[in-house]
Amino acid sequence: MESSRRRVLVVANRTAATPDLLDAVRRYALEQPTTFSLLVPDAGNAEHADWTLELALPLLERAARGPVAGLTGDSDDPVDAIRDAVARDHYDRIIISTLPRHVSRWLRRDLPKRVAAFGIPVEVITPGRQRTRDVVSEAAAVKFPGNLPPAGL
Repeated sequence: MESSRRRVLVVANRTAATPDLLDAVRRYALEQPTTFSLLVPDAGNAEHADWTLELALPLLERAARGPVAGLTGDSDDPVDAIRDAVARDHYDRIIISTLPRHVSRWLRRDLPKRVAAFGIPVEVITPGRQRTRDVVSEAAAVKFPGNLPPAGL
């Protein structure tokens, strides 16, 4: 029954395919039937958002054991993009995947607290020691197995 499925909004940009986020998605998917959406909120550069979705969605779908909807925000403010997503659909939880505190604009702007004001539980995930470049290489290998990614990636 679709109404019994938990709905999770994953908010990420450069960390959309990090092992810690994939582990969290896998954990939620194993706990109970869950539907996931990935929101790349501050998609001022639509090409970058498309690239993030293209690389991250296959890895997230494998972790989720099913399809993951890809969403992009129209605002430069991630709070506005999340507010729009929450207004369009119901979510039981929001996962914010962001860079570590010393480099994260989202954490400096207190994004988790601002989003928690929407009344939806928020979980914050920051990547562990694995470098983002390594994760991108892994994602490219999944997307383009046995081949190099197209020029420009």
